[in-house]
Amino acid sequence: MVDYLEQIKQFEDEIRKTQYNKATQHHIGLVKAKIAKLREAHEKRQASKGGGQGYAVRKSGDATVVLLGYPSVGKSTLLNKLTDANSPVGAYAFTTLTVIPGLLEHKHAKIQILDVPGIVMGAASGKGRGKEVLAIIRSADLIIILIDVNAPEHYRIIRKEVYDSHVRVNQSKPDVKIKKVARGGIKLGTTVKLTKIDPATIKSVMQEFKLNNADVLIREDVSVDRFIDSIEANKHYIPAITVVNKIDMATNDQIKKVREKIKPDIMISAEQSFHINELKELIYKRLQFMNIYLKEPGKEADMKIPLVMKKASTIRDVCEKLHRDFVQKFKFSRIWGKSVKFSGQKIIKLDHKLMDNDILELHLR
Repeated sequence: MVDYLEQIKQFEDEIRKTQYNKATQHHIGLVKAKIAKLREAHEKRQASKGGGQGYAVRKSGDATVVLLGYPSVGKSTLLNKLTDANSPVGAYAFTTLTVIPGLLEHKHAKIQILDVPGIVMGAASGKGRGKEVLAIIRSADLIIILIDVNAPEHYRIIRKEVYDSHVRVNQSKPDVKIKKVARGGIKLGTTVKLTKIDPATIKSVMQEFKLNNADVLIREDVSVDRFIDSIEANKHYIPAITVVNKIDMATNDQIKKVREKIKPDIMISAEQSFHINELKELIYKRLQFMNIYLKEPGKEADMKIPLVMKKASTIRDVCEKLHRDFVQKFKFSRIWGKSVKFSGQKIIKLDHKLMDNDILELHLR
């Protein structure tokens, strides 16, 4: 039986040993394409065995945030400080045996925080409960990567495991369009100058994926990794916050070195409640919420308690959040705010994008 993981390791070692430059760009691109194909084959084999389906977690609130980190990094303690959860806390590894949810309420937003079992090196390939845990983050709205100040080397490992599980943190989807055609080979069009990948590498990578006839339009200066992501089209793009914990157990010099090494968004002590309020605010900002105020026809708008929505939400999104029947019953709306040209403008389209502090009046059949 083919050992896909061993082949992947050999190719990754080859890339590490190869200095990246114009002369090696093509070769490295091909090797990365081979790694992607091997990983896909490994995942299909694992799926055929029926393992690693993931935990069943009911999403609730305005957004879901997952606490991700090594065992004993302090996830349970942090969950208890952020929310009203009662997660068992112990000074030893693998205390968290199941997914434990808690609710953070901040600026009218209700944010579900999930404490999941710790992951270790090899999680994406199935070590421990890694595949189940990493499956959860794919449906999250935000990931908190929690790092022990005494183990900054875990950051690189976690980032790799997340990457290998098809999650891209703090990235947008590549602006690449690939359309399969019956004949004519590969036709490449670009709207920007490509400095990280050349046309020959693009064609070779596509042929590795058995894409021999396609129209390709690239609108950003993509790397070979992002181009491969656009071919596979199975990636999840999720924002993340890097948090260093247990700073109460480190010297100032140690804290400085960790900050320089991994450049975290915030450094905290969950045990001592250092910077917990600042973390709550950072979570709120990274989730990119906006407030929509609802108004009943003939009445004043409720300006005390907003409906919390994600940025760029539409009238359809609001209807779906309020009641499952509202989309079908929608007749028109009136809006006061920045998303319309004049106050009280009548809007009949459900896909109208709302803006922060808009006042929305729904008219239903």
